[in-house]
Amino acid sequence: MKYTYKIIGLDCANCAKKIEDYLNKDERFQDVVLNFSTSKLTYETNISNSFDLINEIVNKLEPGAKLIKTKEKTKKEYSVSLVIIALLFFCLGNYLDLKFNYILVIISYLMLLYKPFKKALLMLIKSHTINENLLIVISCIGAYLIGSKMEGVMVVTLYLIGKILEEKAINRTRRSIEDLVLIKQDYANLKENDKLKKISVESVLIGDILGVKKGEKVPVDGIVVEGLTNMNTSSITGESELLKVKENDLVYSGYINTGDLIYIKATKKYENSMVFKILELVENASNRKASVETNVSRLSRVYTPIILVLAILTYIFLPIIGKVSYEESLYRALTFLVISCPCAIAISVPLSYFTGLGVSSKKGILIKGSNYLDNLSKLNKIIFDKTGTLTTGELTVSSLKILDDKYDENELINIIVSGELLSNHPIASSIIKLKKTKEKALKVSDFKEIEGMGITYKIDDMKVMVGNSKLCNCKIDTDIHININNKHVASLILTDEIKENTKDVIDYLKENKVETFMFTGDKKEKALKLGNSLNLDKVYYEMLPTDKFSMYEKVSKDNEIIAYVGDGVNDAPVLKRATIGISMGALGSDAAISVSDIVIMNDNLKSIEEGIKISKYTNFIIKENLIGALSVKILILILSIFGYASMWLAVLADTGLTVLCILNTLRIIVKFKKEK
Repeated sequence: MKYTYKIIGLDCANCAKKIEDYLNKDERFQDVVLNFSTSKLTYETNISNSFDLINEIVNKLEPGAKLIKTKEKTKKEYSVSLVIIALLFFCLGNYLDLKFNYILVIISYLMLLYKPFKKALLMLIKSHTINENLLIVISCIGAYLIGSKMEGVMVVTLYLIGKILEEKAINRTRRSIEDLVLIKQDYANLKENDKLKKISVESVLIGDILGVKKGEKVPVDGIVVEGLTNMNTSSITGESELLKVKENDLVYSGYINTGDLIYIKATKKYENSMVFKILELVENASNRKASVETNVSRLSRVYTPIILVLAILTYIFLPIIGKVSYEESLYRALTFLVISCPCAIAISVPLSYFTGLGVSSKKGILIKGSNYLDNLSKLNKIIFDKTGTLTTGELTVSSLKILDDKYDENELINIIVSGELLSNHPIASSIIKLKKTKEKALKVSDFKEIEGMGITYKIDDMKVMVGNSKLCNCKIDTDIHININNKHVASLILTDEIKENTKDVIDYLKENKVETFMFTGDKKEKALKLGNSLNLDKVYYEMLPTDKFSMYEKVSKDNEIIAYVGDGVNDAPVLKRATIGISMGALGSDAAISVSDIVIMNDNLKSIEEGIKISKYTNFIIKENLIGALSVKILILILSIFGYASMWLAVLADTGLTVLCILNTLRIIVKFKKEK
């Protein structure tokens, strides 16, 4: 069975990764995923009482961490009030002339060191590893023993303040992702005997008629069968403009009804609906990690032990090689420990990616992992499908060429439209729009639809054929031909309009030195015309799905990052094969969405440009944080060894760096909140 529990008490993404790796090696558990961004642990097992067993393992690996039922309330890991009270005790003991003032100082130390000491001790006993908590404890106690009481208390105080801010920053980013859970409607209003009955959204069946009241979310994907209203689609598409829907319009789960009651016919069960897909994508988003994140995670496992050894060596050898007392050497070693705490580096990378993924989700760009977010800014090539991707996918008749003077335009249009009214083919709806007059449709008989070719029918003594050149036995290279009584009388030219912003997006990609391609099954003339109008670098036409896959292999090179953008079932193999598969979510097929790495919910290609900008800015912030933190730490490490950096400076630098990295990371939210 599959289980999902909330996990609390995790300090960092590295801790989560360690637990996940350990459990995946345990044969009793399968498909273990610990998502640090949503604080959820998911796994499969046949063990009946796995909750207690998993809790025991988790607490052993990461003391203080534990599973809770999802409905239980989580407690804050660090308390501001505790820090304030402890500082009050310290001030009373340190500055007032009291009989037992040293006891007050010791109490303040105990209050401040309790959490770090407990974590360090449990980690040492249970998993035989050490982390920054031990560095802080040693530094603080050491400072007290050599008479630097104020510096010692400030070490742990500022460390705890940094942890409180870190916790708030992570929770804020986590909430931005978890807020998406609110797009789910927990119930549906099932119509039975002209009355609405509340049922769980998971109980909805295909074909059920559901009522959606004002202010309610659409529970499952469906088609409007009655009513007219405006829908708020921002939670799905990221678009703020209301969408007007009427009978026969498709609506997705998560849309919010802002107007009158409407009735929809369910076309999908909840587990196949848009909301479920979004929640699944978002919850799994941080499971695939970028290379930077993985490297930082690996480094952190050996970082703390190395620093502790270096501090010990500093204490032992500094008096031997220099004119320094052992007391002064101890002070410098303790300062070395303080500045070496890896908090700023450990938090900046995962927090930046969480933030970038959260911002992307808010804009209707669902990215399945930080590795894909990272790679977006490094694109070498991007390949577009044509229909439904570069173009709207809605064909329109651009011209009607009449070849027989016997028929005037309105008469011929009425003959064509009268037959097309009986067809369910997508092209039929485009041809029907040709008719502008109000005259009645003609009586049609012997109607036949020939798959892949067109339609035939009779109107009085006329035998009409509307279809491709194969059906009409015509050598003229246009889209649709009309034969009446076996005579070619007219031709229709269909166009698929270019999507809004497409040209701007292509220009942006070319400015950023990304090579652009188009793969299409369309005819050469049309494909080249479209490619030239968009200034694409290369166009490949008259392609079958297998041709697209083989051509991808030809245009791709080792170590290149290539994105493929598509929306249909025939795009699924290439979407899966590409370095980054991008599907157009709102109109895209289920197959395309399931195998893609990024889903564009609003079908606007401008979102690809936005995604690249978010990726570039996220990587820029990460570089700023890493370079800034490492530079300052190395500088003060060197100064501390030679006695030019006090513990005060080390404390302020370490905690200050952590706070600055957190605040700097939050610039991602601020920047893209403005760019709506």
